Amino acid sequence: MPGEVFEFGDFKLDVDCFHLSRGARTLKLERKPLELLLLLAASNGQLVTRTEIAQHLWGSEVYVDTEHGINTAVRKIRQALGDDPENPRFVHTVTGKGYRFAAAIVRRKKQPEPAPIVPIPIRRTRLAWYVALGLCTLLALSGIALSRLFLSRREIRYTQLTDFTDSAVSPVLSSDGRMLAFIRGGSGFLTADQIYVKMLPNGEARRLVDDVRPKYGLAFSPDGSEISYTVLEPPTFTTYAVSVLGGDPHLLLKNAAGLSWLNAHELLFSRFDSGIHLGIVTQALPDGPVKQIYLPSHERGMAHYSYPSPDHHQILIVEMNGNGDWAPCRLASLDSQPYTKTVGPSGACTSAAWSPDGSWMYFAAYVDGHSHLWRQHFPNGSPVQLTFGPSEEDGIAVEKTGRSLITSVGVHESTLWIHDEHGDRPLSSEGEVVGYGSPPAFSSDDKTLYYLLNHPSQGSGTELWSMNLESGKNEVVIPGVSMLAYDVSPNGKQVVYSAEDPNGKTRMWLASIDRSSPARRVGDFAGMSPHFGPGGQILFLLTEGHANYLEQVEPGGSGRRKIVPYPIIEIQGISPGRRWVMAMVAAAPGENGPAPMAIPLDGGPPRRVCLSYCDPTWSSSGAFLFVQVEDPSRTSPGRSLAIPTGPAESLDKLPPGGIALMSTPGAVPGAQSVARANLVPGRDPGHFAFVDTTVHRNLFRISLP
Repeated sequence: MPGEVFEFGDFKLDVDCFHLSRGARTLKLERKPLELLLLLAASNGQLVTRTEIAQHLWGSEVYVDTEHGINTAVRKIRQALGDDPENPRFVHTVTGKGYRFAAAIVRRKKQPEPAPIVPIPIRRTRLAWYVALGLCTLLALSGIALSRLFLSRREIRYTQLTDFTDSAVSPVLSSDGRMLAFIRGGSGFLTADQIYVKMLPNGEARRLVDDVRPKYGLAFSPDGSEISYTVLEPPTFTTYAVSVLGGDPHLLLKNAAGLSWLNAHELLFSRFDSGIHLGIVTQALPDGPVKQIYLPSHERGMAHYSYPSPDHHQILIVEMNGNGDWAPCRLASLDSQPYTKTVGPSGACTSAAWSPDGSWMYFAAYVDGHSHLWRQHFPNGSPVQLTFGPSEEDGIAVEKTGRSLITSVGVHESTLWIHDEHGDRPLSSEGEVVGYGSPPAFSSDDKTLYYLLNHPSQGSGTELWSMNLESGKNEVVIPGVSMLAYDVSPNGKQVVYSAEDPNGKTRMWLASIDRSSPARRVGDFAGMSPHFGPGGQILFLLTEGHANYLEQVEPGGSGRRKIVPYPIIEIQGISPGRRWVMAMVAAAPGENGPAPMAIPLDGGPPRRVCLSYCDPTWSSSGAFLFVQVEDPSRTSPGRSLAIPTGPAESLDKLPPGGIALMSTPGAVPGAQSVARANLVPGRDPGHFAFVDTTVHRNLFRISLP
């Protein structure tokens, strides 16, 4: 096929340039979907089986979940072509077999460009001879570099270490490299899933604990006899340890998270400084003084993980920023002359590691909507991506030889579901539905469901979409705008949202749902988490100094003022009647520390909602407040309580100290138990939506180039 161009409809697929275009516009399509599109287009309308596709895309050494990989590639092709899977024009599914390309294709040979006319000099000078020699040398060296790059890609090999039907995440290795510990479940951060250990290479995985508390941060003790892990015990983190042989875990250290050992007598861990301000410290055993190493500048900042270099002079830090989002990784000094700088790719860094000799830093990071592995020479190299493709990687453990690492490889898909009197049913949506931060929301009449949808392959970012629940029709609300958070007005006519400007600053915008007028910016300040207030004002968070405050402003940008004088960690929502703002408060009146509070917008003291952290949400009618009381796990979707509040949105039934975890309906008069956590309430406890994220990951050894 070299030199060919496939033309179908308005599209052109250039084999040599390896790109897809429509008219004069190049369409963004990732490598694997583009390879599959080339395969289908070149097959002249013949069936291409899924086995042939897997062989073509991944070769004989298949190390990804090809079923998910093929489904993802086909979905992204259809997104790029605007092809409706229910009534396709281009890619037809042959159920149980594979796919064929149904559109008529014209195959053209590209016309070769005329060779440039090079004047032949009559007399060759010595300078020209040196220039020619230099160019030849440069081309030769470039060819060697490119061939080495190509070979390095080919040298990466994957060896599967676990074979679960669900997931294995958060791998850590013992110091001798013989034992591997991990969490079995879809998430390795604050998860109710359990800890497992296995001997390498082929030992049987054994479950170590039966602990349903939210946990993360596994680490082996220096002698390999125990595994420590972090547990959320509100209002703080606590570190426990369990024997690698099993048994009951025991308390290791209070106010400690992400713990690791610098040596047998000194610990490195995260510790609350105040509120939820989480920094990195060291402490000598058993009760030595605590030495602060790093503290994020923002009071909302949380440094959750720290990874010491082999010589114990540096640490890599994985942290959350002032918005509560994962930030790029950071390099800090453990020596007496402290310094920090960002390292790794410009994306959300979720884990890090060092090579045994300290010459390489490794990162798992989300860049352009995908989580892959990167590495960077210490101290001043540039980050280089190691892994690619539809499957993603998360977590890093580097083996003793330094020639390979262990990571969790797999795929995840987020689907929007609805629960009503007919049971559970999925709602069609192409892309990844965002279920956190700014989750889906029903309109006041329950006829429309709004949600943020991420299309990584299209490069459009996270757009706001709406679904008509009667017709099932999906459409983007504000095309081409990547939003961080949103709120729809009670009358359904406007949306206020936050988005990054070209300089990376967060700004707020107000737009009409029917697009009858262009969006306009609300003020000239970096507002976050915007919501409509009771009188049409915009409520939002604004960073002042090192803390966030709840403020309001008129839609035109005037009249900005604080609503309450105390700092706010995050806005969790607003009641439909605009009477209450639900928020995590850093230090509310009468409280000793951070607490989930309901802040009244008509004045008066706030009400504590939960005894510990929770994310309360209101029904679309305002008649119920939903509170999660049981975390989801690998085997359970969790549980919530639906608390009746009446048309006045009264919170008088809440216990004085808030609702405790694992509470039963008897804890609040009239409450109902709902067998689902992280739900999006409709008008009553029998109607709600939820985002179902399917994760399938297993642990693999990856050889390094």
